[in-house]
Amino acid sequence: MTEYSSTVDVSPLLSKIEQAANRNLLSAGAVDNLRVWLTDDRYAAYRSQIADHIVDEKWETLDDVFWTVIPFGTGGRRGRMYPFGSNAINERTIGESAQGLASYVKQVKPAGPWSCAIAYDTRHRSREFAELCAGILVANGFEVFFIDDFRSTPELSYLVRFKKCDCGIMVTASHNPPSDNAVKIYWSNGGQLIPPHDKAVIQHVMKVRQFDCVEFDPAVDSGHIHLCQDEVDRALLGEHLKLRIEGPRDIRIIYSPLHGVGEFNVKSLLAADGFESVEIYEPHREPNGDFPNVPGHISNPENPQVFQAIIERAKQTGAELVLATDPDCDRLGAAAPLTLDPQAAWQTLNGNQLAAVLCDFVLAGRRDKGQAGEADYVVTTLVTTQMVRRIAASYDTKCFDNNLVGFKWIAEVIDREGPQGFVFGTEESHGFLVGTYARDKDGAVACMLMSELAAQCKADGYTVHQKLEQLYEKFGYHAERLMTIRMEGSDGMRRMSQLMDEIRDRPPHAIGGIPLDSVRDHLTQEIRRPDGTSQPLRGPTDNLIVLETTEPGNYVAVRPSGTEPKIKMYLFSYVPPDQLGDLAESKQRMNQRLDAFEQDFQQLSQRVS
Repeated sequence: MTEYSSTVDVSPLLSKIEQAANRNLLSAGAVDNLRVWLTDDRYAAYRSQIADHIVDEKWETLDDVFWTVIPFGTGGRRGRMYPFGSNAINERTIGESAQGLASYVKQVKPAGPWSCAIAYDTRHRSREFAELCAGILVANGFEVFFIDDFRSTPELSYLVRFKKCDCGIMVTASHNPPSDNAVKIYWSNGGQLIPPHDKAVIQHVMKVRQFDCVEFDPAVDSGHIHLCQDEVDRALLGEHLKLRIEGPRDIRIIYSPLHGVGEFNVKSLLAADGFESVEIYEPHREPNGDFPNVPGHISNPENPQVFQAIIERAKQTGAELVLATDPDCDRLGAAAPLTLDPQAAWQTLNGNQLAAVLCDFVLAGRRDKGQAGEADYVVTTLVTTQMVRRIAASYDTKCFDNNLVGFKWIAEVIDREGPQGFVFGTEESHGFLVGTYARDKDGAVACMLMSELAAQCKADGYTVHQKLEQLYEKFGYHAERLMTIRMEGSDGMRRMSQLMDEIRDRPPHAIGGIPLDSVRDHLTQEIRRPDGTSQPLRGPTDNLIVLETTEPGNYVAVRPSGTEPKIKMYLFSYVPPDQLGDLAESKQRMNQRLDAFEQDFQQLSQRVS
């Protein structure tokens, strides 16, 4: 750990903190956490830096990094890196996370032995934090399996299962800005923590006062840390290739790792699957935590702007498919031409559209090979397109879609229902999984499937977009949109809570001009209607509100993000196939409807100050 002088007189510092609070420059949470970090010996190494900030009256920064204790979100602790602070990613908060995890595993399995898998991505300090976690786990008596190079989150999930580890740690902040980092925590099934383990680990993290850490290289030399990347790489490639779908491979592809870890897994997998024309997009090739050549420096494959320059390259080279994965390669984004005309316009596919075409492709592949069975099922979430459910039904395949946001809940269904029937898992945020080798979404296997699908479409005389239109004609037109409202800092958290309360307690009478039919409140576990009646809700419990209109399939789901300081609003529209008529006209009408939904919720959010 970094060492700083602990010989600091804190009394005048505490007085300045009180004065700042009286001037409303510090929140109550920041005052409380600053007091702890200045007076508790476990934080002594950070006192001099904190003192410098107080003397320089950097109140905004101090409030940001101390207003709360950085929480466990959807999959772990994620946030902005700063050298100190309870609400920042630093040596102390990472160390507390690793120690809390170790303590809980030892409580659950007191007799031992214990083991942990660890991997990391290309972000700043990821390797440093990974070594810190490894040293803490070894100091706690764990055997550590460590991937000694940049690798993907799904490879970490696979490693946990491959080596039968008790837990796993992935150091990554996924698609967050370059300022951020995080630890994703995994349990022995290779999935991220769910109850009761999530809350129990949090409780142990909050109790951490001190932790020991052994040096990394000596622990490798002594055999307590095993560098296993070559073995795991080979084994994972074998698992991926078991899932390939036979068919044409004649298609030209450009792939972007968005400055992340994806090239290793994706390039080798596509080559092994028979794709001979794959270009790695050079401006995004360098592993670099600043994401220098990505618009806004945000490597998020959900963002269509990420694809603009790559599409231009595709037009120059005659490529027919563009793929991109986020920095830890657990999510896929894609773009393709609208028709097979060499001069055709290009367009990206959103996560729901990818979910639909990939679900249909996987289920058709199983049917054509005679592998479909009565036990088959697909899994999705409450905020993913209902088109997946309708496609699954057409193949007589069950669909479990009453799940909260986060792939860990899809993993929970796989373990609950039995992996032998699992066919496909997906969520709207571009996460996809086939096979049972892992319990998290996998961008590499999604790239393989998307490439196979695009090649098959080309051989059949149409594009992926035209395949999607065929599905619309059969299952109805589904249009979805994600709306986000960022609310930073302690004041942002207050506003997020107020906005959720406003929607929960005073929902609008109509959305986009369509009367409200009901409010499904997953926090209070009830369905409320405008006439004042209510009934119990059967579903998972979370701070998620679904506003249903009187037109089935047209609704809005609202929830606070589990990984970023924002409210997420998922907008859904639907035209049944028997009402579809002209598809172009339906698209235009539903796009206008989503515009109206978004405008209504913008106005609603502005009422919360």
